[in-house]
Amino acid sequence: MTVATFSDAPAATRQRPVAPLAAAMLLPIAIVNAIGFLAPVANLFRMSFNEATGGGGLREAVTFANYLAFVMDPFYLELVTRSIGMSLAITLLTLVASYPIALFIHRAPAQWKSLLTIVTVSPLLVSAVVRTYGWMLILGDRGLVNGLLTSAGVIHEPLRLVNNTTGVVIGLVEILMPYMVLSLMAGFGRLDRTYEEAAQSLGAMPWTAFRRVVVPLTLPGIALGCLLCFVLAVSSFITPKLLGGGRVFLLATEIYDQAIVILNWPLAATMSIVILAIFGLALVAYTRVVRLLD
Repeated sequence: MTVATFSDAPAATRQRPVAPLAAAMLLPIAIVNAIGFLAPVANLFRMSFNEATGGGGLREAVTFANYLAFVMDPFYLELVTRSIGMSLAITLLTLVASYPIALFIHRAPAQWKSLLTIVTVSPLLVSAVVRTYGWMLILGDRGLVNGLLTSAGVIHEPLRLVNNTTGVVIGLVEILMPYMVLSLMAGFGRLDRTYEEAAQSLGAMPWTAFRRVVVPLTLPGIALGCLLCFVLAVSSFITPKLLGGGRVFLLATEIYDQAIVILNWPLAATMSIVILAIFGLALVAYTRVVRLLD
């Protein structure tokens, strides 16, 4: 009698409404994002239309002078191209360095996988500032790299590995590798070793099986890792500032100079909006790539 009563109950009374519950669970994070992200971005966007009066002063206005000054100045346009080009190169180098590590961890025995993952992401427990200073000691004129090469007789004068683009690229690649490895491992869900073995049993060489089977199955993880590393590389400030020695000019470093040194906040806000636009374009490109892969 009781079982029949429950089974005969209307479906609407047995199911709880999902939409109000989901909205209630998403409300806290929506409020946090609105306060911590949307409001500051809106303030930056409004500030980009103000006028700088010198000495850090602002005049409330609605002018496109800052955007025109940015677009018409070849130096700022070169900053954009240099920042995007260097970030793409860093992303590619990070992918090349991280892919074998991620693949090795994915294929490792279960008892070792957790340990290897922890070791790989452990550099994230150290501040990027500390890691950057460490690279300054390693790559300096009297650092570890030049010391070993000089002792081995390979070079007679120290290589210039800091205060230039080379040092910035090396430092950022190492700093971004844990993010790339985690992204690749998250996208390795479709990868099954049996597919590779089947390709080799049909006569494919190991390199051919890797190129035709493994890489296509891991493309979603590659796309995710490239998006994350590109965004982090474009917005990176500490590493280019320290390893570049003030000689590597990028959008992030120029924003700092305009806001803190020159005190031209409207122009700094304009450059910040430009970086956000670059992020948006990268996200659009990632979305289209993912749709093509599906």
